[in-house]
Amino acid sequence: MDKVIGIDLDNTLVCYDALFHLAAREEGLIDSTTPGSKEKIRDAIRLLPGGESKWTRLQAIVYGPRILEAALFDGIGPFFRRCAADGARAVIVSHKTRFAALDGKQVDLRQSALRWMEERGFFERDGFALSREAVFFEETRAEKIERIRALGCTHFIDDLAEVFAESAFPSGVVKLLFAPHGSNGVPPGVPPFKTWRALGDFLFA
Repeated sequence: MDKVIGIDLDNTLVCYDALFHLAAREEGLIDSTTPGSKEKIRDAIRLLPGGESKWTRLQAIVYGPRILEAALFDGIGPFFRRCAADGARAVIVSHKTRFAALDGKQVDLRQSALRWMEERGFFERDGFALSREAVFFEETRAEKIERIRALGCTHFIDDLAEVFAESAFPSGVVKLLFAPHGSNGVPPGVPPFKTWRALGDFLFA
């Protein structure tokens, strides 16, 4: 059976750690001693007065107007080339609402994400050669899981173990956790991978 490899977008293809750290410092929410991972930054901000709303606003900044500053995880280009060489179909399925409120304006997070992908050659023939029709944005986690089912994914790569723990997640899909900062609380039977090279070796060795 041909592989249909579903891939999450945020924190799986897009690496936000450095950008979150920079934007949070510029907003005066953390200082340079705060650890650099998104999770540590989020936890520090949530401890502030009104921390949840400050974290929500920071996400709107980073996922919206400043997403073009976000990095691409190392090894993704070679991974997509291995997909093509193996005859595997790659699709991106992201739980991402369309709009976020930022300073009284509506920011289209999906268009921002597509611009980020365009800038990095996802849709170029000599880049990652991904079709725009292979990118799906869903409003809820439940809709994301249903899309994974409808696309007939044989494998799915995500940074959130909670997605794989959902009872509705299709039982026949191989669950692969992208965990560049290490893995805690991984569901049984879900192998964690720190790098895209390791994911490629697992899928295409």
